[in-house]
Amino acid sequence: MDYRQKFQNLRNDRDLTQQQIADLCGVSDATVGHWENKKRDMRIDCIIKLCSFYGVSADYILGLPEGLDYPKR
Repeated sequence: MDYRQKFQNLRNDRDLTQQQIADLCGVSDATVGHWENKKRDMRIDCIIKLCSFYGVSADYILGLPEGLDYPKR
């Protein structure tokens, strides 16, 4: 599942409108619609805000395995 679909599911599960999410991210409701229809990618600052708002990790949103041990450089 695409990260934008995960955010849409979270929004719908909480009975939030696209306008409410738009206000949180400082974008238009049309932009949120474009995200959800996969016409635009989300800005990283919006991803961070929404992860915090929904209480989910960016790893979950991006589909990375939980507890992934990243190599050190």
